[in-house]
Amino acid sequence: MRRIEIYDTTLRDGSQCEGISFSLQDKLLLTARLDSLGFDYVEGGYPASNDKDCEYFKRVGELNLRHATVCAFGMTRRKNSAAEEDLGLASLLESQARVITIVGKSSAFQAMEVLRTTLEENLAMISDSIHFLRAAGREVIFDAEHFFDGWKYDAGYALAALRTAVEAGAKMVVLCDTNGGSMPEEIGRITGEVVSSLRAAVGIHCHNDCNLAVANSLAAVDAGACQVQGTINGFGERCGNADLTSVIANLALKKTGYQALESDSVGYLTELSRYVYEIVNMNYPTQQPFVGKSAFAHKGGMHVSGVARTTASYEHIDPQWVGNERRVLVSELSGRSNIVAVTTKHNIRQDPKLMDKILAKVVSKEHAGYQYEAAQGSFDLLVKECAGTFRPHFERLNYHVTVETDGNSKTTTEATVKIRIGNDIRHEVAEGDGPINALDAAMRKALNGRFPALAKVKLVDYKVRVINSEAATAAGVRVVIESADEEEVWGTVGVSENVIEASWIALVDSYEYKLCKDEK
Repeated sequence: MRRIEIYDTTLRDGSQCEGISFSLQDKLLLTARLDSLGFDYVEGGYPASNDKDCEYFKRVGELNLRHATVCAFGMTRRKNSAAEEDLGLASLLESQARVITIVGKSSAFQAMEVLRTTLEENLAMISDSIHFLRAAGREVIFDAEHFFDGWKYDAGYALAALRTAVEAGAKMVVLCDTNGGSMPEEIGRITGEVVSSLRAAVGIHCHNDCNLAVANSLAAVDAGACQVQGTINGFGERCGNADLTSVIANLALKKTGYQALESDSVGYLTELSRYVYEIVNMNYPTQQPFVGKSAFAHKGGMHVSGVARTTASYEHIDPQWVGNERRVLVSELSGRSNIVAVTTKHNIRQDPKLMDKILAKVVSKEHAGYQYEAAQGSFDLLVKECAGTFRPHFERLNYHVTVETDGNSKTTTEATVKIRIGNDIRHEVAEGDGPINALDAAMRKALNGRFPALAKVKLVDYKVRVINSEAATAAGVRVVIESADEEEVWGTVGVSENVIEASWIALVDSYEYKLCKDEK
């Protein structure tokens, strides 16, 4: 087994992704999480760029990391200056990081056209910077920026940049596909030539501009690279970096002869992926390989039927190996197999006539605009209705919503609801931040006296989708509400030409699902 080091740069390269910003606490928490899973290196940031990264390196020592080595990132000295006088290099030493990652130009084109310096001076910048850091007792990783483009432009000079770094004391040189434009066969061939001609450890750092960062990283490993740099979820500049969740999963589960992270850490990749999305306040992309919510979701009836017989029919691995789960979706594309698979876990009798009835109901409702993939709560109620086991806990008599705006543009929203609970009629009014919030508040006032458990329900998300946009303002809308209690999260759905009515339907399903769940 060849050990492949995993170098995470989420906190530095990943933070360059549009819309992402890590707080100091975020950076410290993620560092600890990566360390617990056995990541080899965590690139904490660029101390010369901002005060937050400087503070990070002061605080990270308090974490008592057991495995990961924290790296500080910086650049070679400025052209035509001394390394001893370079403020950027000084900040790297002040960070107290034991390992420093230095990025330098390995492309003759970049050196001449971007740095506007001579090829000799660029090599001197690499050499002087690494010598300076090594003299201070630090280990140095050299990131060869634009290496693959530089190799295609002038292979001799690109290799000279690597040799200069090694001779100056770099412990590893990392080949960077900075513009993300290289193909896997190019990455593999060039990496192989470097490994065979250079007596040094070689790493790989790929960007995803051609959607090939993971494939390129794996090609480099096959060609002899012993370290992969990337980010969790592929965050990064432009189209992002190599997604380490996919890199690690492929190395551990799909390829032979490689070891990455610790043996049991692969089972936490899904949790890690979603943890990082939560930190940066982003929705999970459902179709992300290995860790996405849809990575092992089955919707077509033929697929579900096949998986019911043997999971290998439509799954390339057991989802539990990466901490994910299998999901069976219900839609108008479903067959009886979908209904059987979904209802089995709810202890619904497997009567063929009932399964057909449920399926027909789903098809009919989806024709009207409903979708149940994100509305498991509404689907559960639909199943109970078809099985004849659902008894509503309350009945709507009427509701009324008013929105008033005064001359100062101050808006007041008020909702009135009238419902029947058994023989008791409740009539309540409430204000809210908009019609749906007011309606929810009035409903809770009407229901909570009889159903105190609803006080534990929180509405955590609200989405509106226009179904038939060609109808303009008369178009139907689909409202999906996500609710949660202390145990789980569930979705409910409502459809109407009136957005408030669609919201009412979804709200009522949310309350009813909670009450049925608690009774069971």
